[in-house]
Amino acid sequence: MEFIDLKTQQGRVRDSIEKRISAVLDHGRYILGPEVSELEAALSEFTGSKHVLGVSSGTDSLLIALMALGIGPGDEVITVPYTWISSAEVIALAGATPVFVDIDERTWNMDPALLASKITEKTKAIMPVGIYGQTADMTAINEIAASHGNIPVIEDAAQSFGATHHGKRSGSLSLVGSTSFFPSKPLAGYGDGGAVFTDNDELAEKMRWIHIHGQSGPHQHPVLGINGRLDSIQAAVVLAKLEIFADEIEKRNEVAQRYCDLLSQGEFTLPEVAEGNTSVWAQYTILSERRDDLRKALSEKDIPSVAYYAVPLHLQEVFAPLGYSADDFPVTGRVADLCLSLPMSPYVRAEDQEKIAEILLSA
Repeated sequence: MEFIDLKTQQGRVRDSIEKRISAVLDHGRYILGPEVSELEAALSEFTGSKHVLGVSSGTDSLLIALMALGIGPGDEVITVPYTWISSAEVIALAGATPVFVDIDERTWNMDPALLASKITEKTKAIMPVGIYGQTADMTAINEIAASHGNIPVIEDAAQSFGATHHGKRSGSLSLVGSTSFFPSKPLAGYGDGGAVFTDNDELAEKMRWIHIHGQSGPHQHPVLGINGRLDSIQAAVVLAKLEIFADEIEKRNEVAQRYCDLLSQGEFTLPEVAEGNTSVWAQYTILSERRDDLRKALSEKDIPSVAYYAVPLHLQEVFAPLGYSADDFPVTGRVADLCLSLPMSPYVRAEDQEKIAEILLSA
């Protein structure tokens, strides 16, 4: 059993992928080819964002946003400790200081009720993360940011891209949105890639400069930049997958609902989708006091599972100088200790889910 079934998906889109990659090989514009512009236009239509920029990775998309906002040494950026390291890594790479705020006990995303207490005069951005497939409470977060001097909000939608919050697509919910096309993501390529989204003309122009070494035109470099371009072949792959993305979101929700039904009688905490949200179910994650026993029981039947972010960011050695202790973020600590993600994709078979549920309930 695959943890994320990319093989079945490839069977659906292989003809389209091969046709699109063949076109790249024919025209030979491997960097910033027409597929990149086509993908940017398609994602603009999908999200409703005015500007979309294809970039080299989800990590670089966040870094480019921070650089465009002029964030650097002496600044603080608020994010969560329960996420992949990229979310805080880019803050440090920009020269700023990550400031962590605990997560909500129901959605496992940034808790808006705790946000205001973390804002200082040094706070230059807020970066909520859409963990496991649904967005944070972006409405509340945006309101808090606005009430504190219009602090920029950067939505890390690497896992929630395709989901909605009160009818609006993830990625278009704040000043800047960001996503990743890493192969395990709901909308993905076959390598690294990502995109940034904004309605702000000035910010879009700066980000476009930054992603090509700070270049505004031939021989002109008004700002420092990075090599952050999306290559044409990855854009071709994502375009092919975008053709079936809406259908895959429906299938993901069917798989998630089946898990909920099968596991509802067990001694687990099941994931919740907040009112006003939809989810793309990047992962299906449960909490259990006996997580290690469950992992062992699944492994004995050759069923993969993953305990994501078991060591949260405030306990990572690289962030030790920030001075956080293990009990600073109790909800993060509990979720990190108890979380277990099960095989999840649009193509998980019902009989496999029944087998997984039987093992978990027995264990």
